[in-house]
Amino acid sequence: MDDKQLSGIFKSEYSNLIAVLSNYYGLTDLQLAEDIVSDTFLRALKAWSHKGVPKFPKAWLRKVAQNLLNEHYRRQKIYDEKITPKLGAGNQQVNIAEITDKIIEDSQLQMIFVLCDPELNSESQLCIALRILCGFSIEEIAKALLSNKETINKKIYRAKKAIKERDRVETDLTSNQYVARLDNVLRVIYLMFNEGYYSSANEKNIRYEICWEAMRLSLFLSEQKIFPKQKIYALIALMCFHASRLDARTSGENGDLLYHEQDKGEWNKDLIQKGRKYLNLSAEGNIVTKYHLEAAIAYWHTEETEGKWNNILQLYNKLLTIEYSPIIAMNRTYALAQANSVDEAIQEAHKLELKDNHHYFCLLAELYHMNNNIEKETEYLNKAIEFATKENEKELINNKLEKAGR
Repeated sequence: MDDKQLSGIFKSEYSNLIAVLSNYYGLTDLQLAEDIVSDTFLRALKAWSHKGVPKFPKAWLRKVAQNLLNEHYRRQKIYDEKITPKLGAGNQQVNIAEITDKIIEDSQLQMIFVLCDPELNSESQLCIALRILCGFSIEEIAKALLSNKETINKKIYRAKKAIKERDRVETDLTSNQYVARLDNVLRVIYLMFNEGYYSSANEKNIRYEICWEAMRLSLFLSEQKIFPKQKIYALIALMCFHASRLDARTSGENGDLLYHEQDKGEWNKDLIQKGRKYLNLSAEGNIVTKYHLEAAIAYWHTEETEGKWNNILQLYNKLLTIEYSPIIAMNRTYALAQANSVDEAIQEAHKLELKDNHHYFCLLAELYHMNNNIEKETEYLNKAIEFATKENEKELINNKLEKAGR
C-alpha cells in the first residue's frame, strides 16, 4: 500500500471516527474526539512502519479509537468532570458501542445536521462541517469557499467555541429541524463533490472516493421520508451527469482533458441514464433551485442536438440570477462563445477580472484560440502557468503552449 492509499484511508476514517465519537459522548467535547482520532493515526503510523499495514486497516483504526476512548473514560478527571454528572453514579461502567459501518452512516447523517444548526454562523458551521465530516484540510476548504487559510481557521475556531459554550447541543432533532437544515446540508455535499471532481490539494485531479461519498450521502438523504425530495433529486442528477465524464477526463496522456477534448465514447451511459431519471424526478414540483439549473446544464452537455448551446446559455443566465458567482459567470462565457460569438464571449470574460485564477486565464486562452489569435492565446497561457499550483496543471498548460507555438 503506497502513501497515497494510506492518505485516502486516513482522510475517510477521520470523518467517520469523529462523527461516531462525537455522537457517542456529545458535541461539546468535539476537541476530545479530534485528539483521540489524531492519537489513533499517530499510533497507526508508528505500528505500521515497523509491522506493515494490517490486512484490514480501517478495522484496526476503529478498534484503536474505541480503546483510546475507553482509556479517556477510565481517567479520574474525565469521570469527575464529564461522565459522572451525566450518569449520576461514580462507579458505573461505560461500554462504548462497536464502531460499525451502520453506526458510522447514522452518526454522519446526524452529525452533519447538528453542525448545520441555523443558530450557528452559516459560514462557520459550513467550514466545520467540511472539516469534521468530510475530512477536508484547511487548504481544501479555503479553495472550495474562495477564501484563505487564515479566514477559514478563524471560522472553525469560532464554530468550535460556540458549540462548546452552549449549554446543550441538540442531537435529537425533530422532523422540522431536519428539514430546516436541509439546504445547508446539501450545500456541504455539493462542495464535497466539487472537491472530489476537481481536487484543489492533490496532484491527482480527480478524487473518486470523495465523489462517491458525496453521492452516497445524497442517495441516503433521498431515502428518508421526512425530506422534500426535489432538491435532493436535482443534486443527485447533477452529480450523476458530472460523474459520467470522470473517466473520459483522465484518458489523455497529458492530464485532465477539457469537455471538448474528451472522447464521448468513454462517458458512462448508465450514470447519464440515472442522471436523467433523477432530473425528471426533481421536476415533479414547482420549485427551481441552483441544483435544478446546474443539473439541466450538465444534462445538455451530454446531448448533441441543435440548440444545445443556446439552451445551456439560457440556463446559465437563470442560474446567475439565483446565485451569482464569478466562477459561474466564467463558465457561462464558453457557452456564450458557442451560442453567439467568440468576440462577445471575450468581451464578457474580460469584465470578470479574476486576476489570480489560472482557470480564468486558461479560459481566455481558449477563447482566443477559437478566434485564431495565437499571440493572445500564448499571453494568457503564460499568465495561467504563473498561478497554477499543481505540477500536472503546469504540464498541461505547457503542452498547450507548445501547440500554440507550432
